[in-house]
Amino acid sequence: MSRSLEQTLDYLIEVDKLKTIQRQSWITDGSRQENSAEHSWHAALSAMVLAPFAVYPVNVDRVIRMLLLHDIVEIDAGDTFLYDAEAAADQAEREQQAADRLFGMLPFEQGSADRALWDEFEAGETPDAQFAKAVDRVNPVLLNLATEGQGWRRHGIRLTQVLDRNGGVAGPLPDVWNRLKARLEAAADAGWLLR
Repeated sequence: MSRSLEQTLDYLIEVDKLKTIQRQSWITDGSRQENSAEHSWHAALSAMVLAPFAVYPVNVDRVIRMLLLHDIVEIDAGDTFLYDAEAAADQAEREQQAADRLFGMLPFEQGSADRALWDEFEAGETPDAQFAKAVDRVNPVLLNLATEGQGWRRHGIRLTQVLDRNGGVAGPLPDVWNRLKARLEAAADAGWLLR
């Protein structure tokens, strides 16, 4: 077996660990918290179905690849809760180190290409990355809405925090953001978010 195939198989075993990284969002039946692999799948699928609502053309295949790769670093760095400022202080450093190790496991050409997509997502400067980041923000909001704010209530999250943290959805997906804002206001009225 070639060295590059050995590297690829070892990488596939390693990235399966993403299934063990627990997130703060609860799955829609409220029975448990989702893991990062489930989140990545949901985000990739969401990119497919939300692409028609984008205000500019996006390369959906590239965006799906970004979304499947974007949280792989959590294998080493863990999932940093969106509203935890203390944990966010060294998040970028932890994730860069994780990206070096994980993408470095692959044969050079593939590892470099995947790392470039991950870096593009992180920078959030291209239209594809901005759309991918917007989609990534939509999913936790939808899950919290579907579970009557189970994750938000657990952490005492305020409506203003959710609006501030997710406002970037408005650029690529203004219609989606307007609908979400209306639902967020209703969630706050229902007590799922603090005012």
